[in-house]
Amino acid sequence: MNRSILADMLGEEYEILEAENGVEAVSALQKCRMEIDLVLLDIVMPEMDGFEVLTVMNRNNWIEDVPVIMISAETAPAHVERAYNLGVTDFITRPFNALVVHRRVVNTTLLYAKQKKLVSMVADQIYEKERQNTLMIDILSHIVEFRNGESGQHVLHIRTLTELFLQRLALKTDRYQLTPVDINLICIASALHDVGKIGIASEVLNKPGRLTNEEFAIMKTHTTIGSDMMDAAPVHGSEPLIRVARDICRWHHERWDGRGYPDGLKGDDIPISAQIVALADVYDALTSPRVYKPAFPHEKAVAMILNGECGCFNPLLLEILQEAAAQLPEHMQGSGDHARAAQMEMRSVAQEMHHYEELSASERTLQLLEHERMKYSFFAAMSQEIQFEYTVNPPIVTLNTWGANRLGLKETVMDPLHNAKVEAIMNPGSLEGLIKALRSTTPAQPIVKYECKTLHEGEERWCRIIARATWSADEPPQYTGAIGKAVDIHDSQMKLAALERLASHDTLTGLLNHASAKKEIVHRLECNPDRQFAMVIFDLDYFKNANNTYGHIFGDNVLKFLADRLQESIRGGDIAARVGGDEFLLFLEYGGELEPVVSRIYHAISGSRFEEFPISLSMGVARTDAVGTDYETLFHAADQALYKVKRSGRGAFAFYDESMVNMLSVISPIDGGHHEEGENKQ
Repeated sequence: MNRSILADMLGEEYEILEAENGVEAVSALQKCRMEIDLVLLDIVMPEMDGFEVLTVMNRNNWIEDVPVIMISAETAPAHVERAYNLGVTDFITRPFNALVVHRRVVNTTLLYAKQKKLVSMVADQIYEKERQNTLMIDILSHIVEFRNGESGQHVLHIRTLTELFLQRLALKTDRYQLTPVDINLICIASALHDVGKIGIASEVLNKPGRLTNEEFAIMKTHTTIGSDMMDAAPVHGSEPLIRVARDICRWHHERWDGRGYPDGLKGDDIPISAQIVALADVYDALTSPRVYKPAFPHEKAVAMILNGECGCFNPLLLEILQEAAAQLPEHMQGSGDHARAAQMEMRSVAQEMHHYEELSASERTLQLLEHERMKYSFFAAMSQEIQFEYTVNPPIVTLNTWGANRLGLKETVMDPLHNAKVEAIMNPGSLEGLIKALRSTTPAQPIVKYECKTLHEGEERWCRIIARATWSADEPPQYTGAIGKAVDIHDSQMKLAALERLASHDTLTGLLNHASAKKEIVHRLECNPDRQFAMVIFDLDYFKNANNTYGHIFGDNVLKFLADRLQESIRGGDIAARVGGDEFLLFLEYGGELEPVVSRIYHAISGSRFEEFPISLSMGVARTDAVGTDYETLFHAADQALYKVKRSGRGAFAFYDESMVNMLSVISPIDGGHHEEGENKQ
């Protein structure tokens, strides 16, 4: 019925596609998303509700292209807030008002249509600007190639290969943190790699035969000539393109083993931009004719590079070359096509804006903006969060109404770093720490999570601040401020953390309990089957005497003392736990000899004293390379080694071997072995 009503309202102007549940809606979006201009979505639906549909749309980024108006009888603030948080553009309540529905549908579809138009226009202008810049660089590079007597295709080949290698490198590893912007910048700058050859004499540059040592020394100076040219550029300090081009000019003849020139850089001391261009340059030089040699076949060129005949390259780049080898000839042949295919119709933003006069700020637009501001204020108050915006210049913090009332501040606070009321809530050290954290971000990683103590109505509380630093579009980007929110870390969260720790740790010693230690050990054994681990089980000799002579409180203090000494003697990644009573467990990884490690830990604890009680340990050790990686088997083997020590007089450690296989199985109930002292095992 609801779909029928909406179809009647809108059917004369729009083509209507109906779905009776969320699953059908998602299916329709998958099939014809590009043809859908607007989704009218209910919350309560069978099979998949409206929130689940919105979650799918967010997960697949459909929400960015297809606007959604939520139409529902569910008007609870929590539902409305959740809908807006999931990206809906508007929320209409039932029963329907035909005029309201029609107007909001028209407004939303027009807004998104104009937005797409503007995006397209801006993209065209950016493309055209970049194309012109690239063209000027290519002209300069071709002048160098022409003087060098080459075909002029070298620059195109280098750019094509550089782009291919960089894209594969970015997919293969995040070691170099290559963004699409970085890749584009390096590809453009690669055209300037040999610009220094403009300063090399023609008789050396175009000599058909082998260069003499003196001539080769002159030829090598093209790297420093090129970098000096970039350094002398008047915009060097502020242009990333010039900086990247300078690195490429100077270091594209350096080699991974340090045997390149001009500076003998080694490994990743060579910028990745220069490493990539060096590989592209060598491949194109091999496969192209030169005045001093004919062209080598593709297969021969790849083999020569992989065999180290052209110098030593980054092993990761050699892997990429090998993986991309089959595609290289095709990419080289099509290196000019993609530039031609990317040409677009030039359009002027000014002319387009003239044709779309309705984009100017009309009274209706201002009313819509005011309506959006009201909605923002309402939902900010409903969320009961302190939301803020901070600008560096001028230094102002703007708070939402609820947050300002909560803190007892005005909604606009000038110069917050020197405001007495702000300092009374958040001490200067914490405030400076937050500002420092925000300034240490980058445009690529702008999010900050910061926790500090605050004072509110005389009560000290912990506060969590989640903020996003804002950066200008300048090159390089400038930090301009932040937007974010602050929330109390509720006592319940602290209690929950305390309960979680209580469930996993021994209350007396602070070490892990046996169950939690076992869970962690099993996980490590399963995830690292090829590593070497050792299980150590030990207990206190004559601990029963401490309890009987000095009392159980004294005995507890002995156990806490032992736990502290154990924590001091092990590494951060080792697992220490109290099994029960005076019995403890230690799990550690080792790479070389195990006995010195165990001996160090043993002697760090055994032989010490707690007041008048001497600390003596009996310790059994089992290794995974001897008994396998099953937890129970490993624990049992260490226990058997411990029993051998107890039977042999105590006060020592022993490693499990095959002679101990049946040792525990022959203990009589009367004998009890080392367990006679474990009266507190439970």
